[in-house]
Amino acid sequence: MNGPLDPWFQRRGMTLLTDFYQLTMMAGQWREGRAHQRVTFDYFFRSLPPHTGFAICAGMESVLDFLENLRFEPDDIDYLRSLGTFDDDFLAYLKNFRLTCTVRAVPEGTLIFPDEPVLQVEGPIIEAQLLETALLNLLNYPILIATKAARVCLAAEGEPVLDFGLRRAHGPDGGVTGSRAAYIGGCLYTSNVLAGKVYGIPVAGTHAHSWVMSFPSELEAFRAFARQYPDRCILLVDTYDVVKSGVPNAIQVFKELAASGRSVRPAIRLDSGDLAKLSKAAYKMMTEAGLENPLIVASNDLNEDLIADLKRQGARINAWGVGTQLITSFDCPALGGVYKLTAIEGPSGWIPRMKISSNIEKATNPGRKQIIRYYDADNRPIGDLLIQEGSAWPEKGVIPGRSRKLPHLKAQLENAAMGMPLLQTVFADGRRLIEKTPTSAIRSRAIEQQRLLGEEFKRLRNPEIYRVILSEELGEIKARLLGGNPEIF
Repeated sequence: MNGPLDPWFQRRGMTLLTDFYQLTMMAGQWREGRAHQRVTFDYFFRSLPPHTGFAICAGMESVLDFLENLRFEPDDIDYLRSLGTFDDDFLAYLKNFRLTCTVRAVPEGTLIFPDEPVLQVEGPIIEAQLLETALLNLLNYPILIATKAARVCLAAEGEPVLDFGLRRAHGPDGGVTGSRAAYIGGCLYTSNVLAGKVYGIPVAGTHAHSWVMSFPSELEAFRAFARQYPDRCILLVDTYDVVKSGVPNAIQVFKELAASGRSVRPAIRLDSGDLAKLSKAAYKMMTEAGLENPLIVASNDLNEDLIADLKRQGARINAWGVGTQLITSFDCPALGGVYKLTAIEGPSGWIPRMKISSNIEKATNPGRKQIIRYYDADNRPIGDLLIQEGSAWPEKGVIPGRSRKLPHLKAQLENAAMGMPLLQTVFADGRRLIEKTPTSAIRSRAIEQQRLLGEEFKRLRNPEIYRVILSEELGEIKARLLGGNPEIF
């Protein structure tokens, strides 16, 4: 489901979602007569969040909505004129500005790794430059949250995870964008009703402590909630005392529901205290009272490490509500995605370009590229090869290459049964080239790719490093550019 959206979520009127220097560079290129110089830019990130073995591509639908609706409205032109920086000829150009560039990207929901060109923009430099800030904004946060959600869901070991993060999100867009990304990463439900409407995410929730406190007694509050929602009755049992009143009152209400002919699963939520100890006590009390297979939902500032630790302690929790730590990616609040120029078109073809830094980690991979993902005989990914766009690539066996950080060193992938290119053209000549994909289908892709990934890459601590290498050709180009002369091509 991708229903009729508010214009804000359709990314209209967002052309000025950019840094001022992008516009001054555009104006400078225009005045220098270089506006139509064709270039290629890559979006990628240099490193994963700590203790993370993979990331999940998210945010591409928002990117395509943004690109399709990108134009300078009259009030945008009026505002830029008021700054006194831009001449009338440049503003007249912006008035009729339309994207002609081509965008290639990996499918949303794909597992991605450091230094890979997740998205490429190819076209006039004046267009490609304008897109930088918005693309970073539209991709960095969703990738971060989808990846965090995947870690939380891995810790939950297949038990349902609910996104409870809206109230702690960084504003409304952070809430809705974050809920969508969390769903792609593996969360089964969200408490965010707007995200449910906009993206078709299943919504769920229980009740607050205020519901209980507004009634004369906890038992009356539980009875009232059960009367109103007998088929989705999850009772919050920690308003006063979990063991002495909350669970006993919940047991009584579930027995009353059963006596009335309702066949419902007994379900409670714990939101404070020693969750391991309380969940064990609650489970024992409920099962000894004859309530079979109780659902015990836990919340209260959970993250993947705490979930894993609660499981190690034998907690009887079987559903997890995760809020602040998920929606803010509390332990790693930003993904270091960047957008760098990698090639420029010359009289005889494309010329690779590379940022050469005193910090070798920041040296970029030059040229127009494709990602080839290799799989073993069991269809499990074993590593990725970056090649020059249009170059041949080996199909199977030992895949030779170079280290992407130290390209003078040999590297290889072994036991490859097949390879598959990941980048596809998604936008050209002002319009998207792929159909809108339901968010549920994107989520399914992400979950299936996680299922096939080796367990060593999914550890919550010290995961194995997934191999991304350069082709021999690309490695040689990078090594030569590191020698210091970009004009040798």
